[in-house]
Amino acid sequence: MSAFQGAIIAAGRGERLRASGGARIPKPLVEVGGVPMLVRQARAMLEVGARGVSAVINSETAALVGNLALPPELSLIVRDTASSMESLFTVGESLGPGHFLLATVDAILPRGEFARFASEAQAATASGNCDGALAVVKWRGDKRPLFTRVAASGLIEEIGARLAPLVTAGLYWMPTAIFALAAKARARKLAAMRDFLAMLVAERYRLRAIEVTDAIDIDEAADLEAARRQVENLR
Repeated sequence: MSAFQGAIIAAGRGERLRASGGARIPKPLVEVGGVPMLVRQARAMLEVGARGVSAVINSETAALVGNLALPPELSLIVRDTASSMESLFTVGESLGPGHFLLATVDAILPRGEFARFASEAQAATASGNCDGALAVVKWRGDKRPLFTRVAASGLIEEIGARLAPLVTAGLYWMPTAIFALAAKARARKLAAMRDFLAMLVAERYRLRAIEVTDAIDIDEAADLEAARRQVENLR
């Protein structure tokens, strides 16, 4: 794989995780396999070829992050953003032209699946068959899934609320050209990154679905425990 840029969205407060009793600290600092999620995601990106990683965190996380041993290639952007979409646009300010690997801080995938997605996504865009790619996983009853409909070609034809077998898995390979649509997204008053992703499909961005296995999106205490068990079992 060629070197690429890495980006992590980690500015949310993790309200659902706290409310369910899973944590009393910001989600990026919660440990999975003995490693804070922020550090875990940065290491995963660096291991698969990122030449540097930018992460947007909020001021609460920033006040507590000082004691962590952060990878030197990880750059933190402190911003109390209004939404996940604004977090995406914020981290985009630090990226140069080209494609980048994006992850939400709470998307936990086995290392092999993380690496496979990065490799297949990069190859797919290099071939000219798509503009970007999303990791998808079979829906297992998550409470707030982002359903994804995939055409026979492997390209995503719809992202949204309609029931579908696959949901997004929190890992993305995107061209920085998407940030040219930021003004239009704001004018439409979109409220979340999921809405922006749906807009990209509507704007005819060719996004390939790459199915991964054993991806866990940590929203509540039960998800956190499942992720910890999975990591422990893979050791």
